[in-house]
Amino acid sequence: MKNTNLYRTIAFLLSVFFSHSIASAQDSMQGYRLVWQDEFNTDGLPDTANWVYEQGFVRNEEFQWYQEENAFCKNGLLVIEARRENKPNPMYEHGSKDWRKSSPDIQYTSSSINTKGKHSWQYGRFVMRGRIDIRGGLWPAWWTLGVNGQWPANGEIDIMEYYRDSLLANIACAGTRPYKAFWYTTKHPVDSLGGTAWASQFHTWRMDWDEKAISLYVDDQLLNHVPLDSLVNRDGSGVNPFKQPHYMLLDFAIGGMNGGDPSGTAFPNRFEVDYVRVYEKQPEK
Repeated sequence: MKNTNLYRTIAFLLSVFFSHSIASAQDSMQGYRLVWQDEFNTDGLPDTANWVYEQGFVRNEEFQWYQEENAFCKNGLLVIEARRENKPNPMYEHGSKDWRKSSPDIQYTSSSINTKGKHSWQYGRFVMRGRIDIRGGLWPAWWTLGVNGQWPANGEIDIMEYYRDSLLANIACAGTRPYKAFWYTTKHPVDSLGGTAWASQFHTWRMDWDEKAISLYVDDQLLNHVPLDSLVNRDGSGVNPFKQPHYMLLDFAIGGMNGGDPSGTAFPNRFEVDYVRVYEKQPEK
């Protein structure tokens, strides 16, 4: 009975602590209301009410095979783990020129999760607290895609992206040629932020997106700001892909078209996320 009472007391105190933390986060966002969050406080797989997985070789000729077991929640964090492991490629076709099918082996694995079909948002304040690994060949990202249209005409926002020694903040719409994006990109060398010491700590990335502009930040430092009227697709459609809901993605890629060479990097490596929160701007009184 004493142990039962102790456990109940601990559970109560924890619930008060987490409620206070969330309330404090809401209070600190004056003019905004918290509308969605994942705090990753339950050990095990990410909440299936919020997240779905990408599977296999997906994009950008990246080296990793995406699979579910590389994403898990532990000690209040979402962990996306990049691993060097060798296994047969189930998509392999002898003589194929498709990069997904040309190799008989998988050499790296990781995970990519997203809210597609679960949650999407149009405008608001998006906040993620996380820690990234900046060793060679690694490519962690937190980003969004529009729910309608084929890339890049659906719009892409890279709120947090890292590869080849730089932190990036990117926004893309359709260019004049099919399947070619028009990018608004900024690069910030990690050395200018503090290098390895900076990367060893958790940091807070933020997007403020409204009818006028998209602004991207890390630790309240503005990285990129683009007026919304500059983001109309250049394919002649007149569509602005940022005047529609977007869903979010969290992934940890390796190599590929942008990620660099991971051959000298020790594995496994982790992209850790403390929380993701979405706030809605409240009407001015």
